[in-house]
Amino acid sequence: MQNSRNKSLSRGLKILKEIMMANQPLTANTLCQKLLIDKSTMSRLISTLIDESFIEYKENSKEIVLSDFMQSILEDEDRDRLVEKTKVILEEVHELSSESSYLGVFEEGSLLYLNQIDNSNRVLKTRNSVGLKSPIHTNAFGKILLAFSDIELKNLKLKKYTSNTITSTSKLQKELDLIQERGYAIGNEEYEFGLRSVAVPYFNQKNKLIATIGISGLSVRLDLEKLHKLGQEIFLTVNKYNI
Repeated sequence: MQNSRNKSLSRGLKILKEIMMANQPLTANTLCQKLLIDKSTMSRLISTLIDESFIEYKENSKEIVLSDFMQSILEDEDRDRLVEKTKVILEEVHELSSESSYLGVFEEGSLLYLNQIDNSNRVLKTRNSVGLKSPIHTNAFGKILLAFSDIELKNLKLKKYTSNTITSTSKLQKELDLIQERGYAIGNEEYEFGLRSVAVPYFNQKNKLIATIGISGLSVRLDLEKLHKLGQEIFLTVNKYNI
């Protein structure tokens, strides 16, 4: 009985591992072929994994994906590793610019700030934004996520926050095309007056965008000429770690 349970557990873990490593949803038949498990046993194991909230069927289909519970666990672990891995980059970007450096990712249609570093003694600093979200079309960080991913612009609500906010899809697309060419994005008081930003993409080893890194600071310290210069310098700095 014990050996039978161990065998079932081993098979169940192999199924879960296969689904976790897949880049697309899998069917029970595909799993049977890959793991050499018969259909009746596969059906039983999949039912158990579903009952325990590890996997689920995708949108009433026969395709199997990780459950939201598992996705959230993996996402939190991935983000913790990302924050740790990019800490040295943010420190270097901060030293380069003397402004607050940030790490941002895409979450539920918005920009989410995962980390922020500012070791300066300035009285006037940008607020601690870790854990906060901002509209993705209103700053340099969000524009990077739009420019280097497959997010559909037509699904965005381009709400106006200041007179500088881009609310036209065609105008935003032109700016994203320019961002792709030069490798950095600029935010020019589009969410709040008095704040500007510049950011660049951060790719993994498979050249897939996983985050954006840059700075944000007071407009009186960051004129557009300085932002363009910093954009090029930050791009070169982060690109050393992208490779």
